[in-house]
Amino acid sequence: MKIAIASDHGGYHYKEIIVAYLKALGHVTQDFGCDSDASVDYPDYAHLVCNEVADQGFDCGILICGTGIGMSMAANRNPKIRAGLCKDVETAQLTRQHNDANVLCLGARVTDINNIKSIVDAFLDTDFEGGRHEKRLKKF
Repeated sequence: MKIAIASDHGGYHYKEIIVAYLKALGHVTQDFGCDSDASVDYPDYAHLVCNEVADQGFDCGILICGTGIGMSMAANRNPKIRAGLCKDVETAQLTRQHNDANVLCLGARVTDINNIKSIVDAFLDTDFEGGRHEKRLKKF
């Protein structure tokens, strides 16, 4: 899978761990920043990833900030993006199954790193169910 990933300063360290994890699993990743824990503006990085996913150059995106809230709000400004803020495996599965999310948002300050890999796995391994959910997505 080809995955675009970015973070702000609050998610920088988690992003580095997730990129290494994804590469070890054989995924192709492109890191769109940021490059340190120095303060940056999260919308800039959300827009970079979401534009790439919306243009279908990537299968999906992952965005990480302190809580995941800011990244998810910025990501969902793009009409071709369905970003889900996930704090556990169940929400990661459901955002894919029911919402066909194409961007996973994570909060580094509110989600334990030991759970992050499982959340990422659940998001990447779960398919959209379609059916009754399809008509709801069309209302977006």
